[in-house]
Amino acid sequence: MMGVHKIMVIDDEHVIGKMIKLHFEQDDYTVETFLNAAPALERLKTEKFDVVITDLKMKGIDGMEVLREIKTHFPATKVIMITAFANLDAAVEAFRGKVDDFFSKPVKIKDLKASVERLTKL
Repeated sequence: MMGVHKIMVIDDEHVIGKMIKLHFEQDDYTVETFLNAAPALERLKTEKFDVVITDLKMKGIDGMEVLREIKTHFPATKVIMITAFANLDAAVEAFRGKVDDFFSKPVKIKDLKASVERLTKL
């Protein structure tokens, strides 16, 4: 495993963040979880993260806004979007916004890990 990578998870379902954190910390990743985007975006101003895994549909600031903020202010940070509402329009909009990867829920941890590993090696 190459050095420690920092991952941020933003998902309004507590269990999703908890599950991702558990699996990635087993592989020596540092993971911080947030239930909504506002505090997560504040945290990005003070701490560098390699990858942000964000839900698409959330109250307040949604995943597309998170994606825009990160790509504008933290362009080196990779963004993976996950959603239970996957449809072609959402995927197209995400990729137009320069999302680095896109998964529908329930996301398979092995697929998510492979994506993070690929993105942190770029």
